[in-house]
Amino acid sequence: MPEVIFNGPSGRLEGRYQPSSDKTGPIAIVLHPHPHPKFGGTMNNQIVYDLFYMFVERGFTVLRFNFRGVGRSQGEFDHGQGELSDAAAALDWVQSMHPDSRGCWVAGFSFGAWIGMQLLMRRPEIEGFISVAPQANLYDFSFLAPCPSSGLIVHGESDRVAPAEDTQSLVDKLKSQKGIVITQEIIEGANHFFSGKEEVLIDTCATYLDKRLGLIEGGVEETMLLR
Repeated sequence: MPEVIFNGPSGRLEGRYQPSSDKTGPIAIVLHPHPHPKFGGTMNNQIVYDLFYMFVERGFTVLRFNFRGVGRSQGEFDHGQGELSDAAAALDWVQSMHPDSRGCWVAGFSFGAWIGMQLLMRRPEIEGFISVAPQANLYDFSFLAPCPSSGLIVHGESDRVAPAEDTQSLVDKLKSQKGIVITQEIIEGANHFFSGKEEVLIDTCATYLDKRLGLIEGGVEETMLLR
C-alpha cells in the first residue's frame, strides 16, 4: 500500500493508495472524521482503514488521505469548504492515474460522510456511496436535492454524537426522492464510534457493497436492525 503525496488546493495532501490489478477496476475514496482529536480524525482511523480494505478486497483502486492540516497534509482546517475541495482533488488525482477505470464510489465516516455526500453532488460519475454515522444534527444536508445516487446510510442505535432521530429525518427525506434507493442500516447498541461493533459495521457495509456489485444474491433492503 504505497504512501502518496499529491497536490491539493491548499498544498500537498498525504494519502495511502492501493491500485487495482485491473486497469478498468472501479475507484473508491474513503474520507475520515473531523480532525478534532476526540473524533480520531485521520486517515488511520480504524473504521476508515477497514473500509479502505473492504474496497481493496473487491478489486477497487482505493485512496484514503488526510484532509488539510492533518498529519503531513498542508493547510489548515476549513470547516468543510476546503475539505470538500481536498476530496475533489483526491478524486481527480486517482482518476488521472486510472483513466480507464469504470465506476466510482465514495465512503465517509462522520464528518467524512458529510464531505462525501457533498462530493456526490459535484461529481456525476459517483455511482454509489456509504455514509457511516453522518452528523445530520450538526451539518446541513439540504444540498441533497435531489440525491443523485443510491447508497447506504449506516448508524448506531445508541449514537449520542449524531442522534438516531436526526439521522432518521435525513433518511426519510432522501427516501422520498424518486429514482434512487437509500438503504438504512441501524447497528443495535452501537455508539458513534461503533465501539465493540466495528466488525458488525464493516460486515454490514461489505454485504451492501456485494449486493450492489452483484457478488451475492438478494435485493437491497431499505431498513434493517442488526443485532
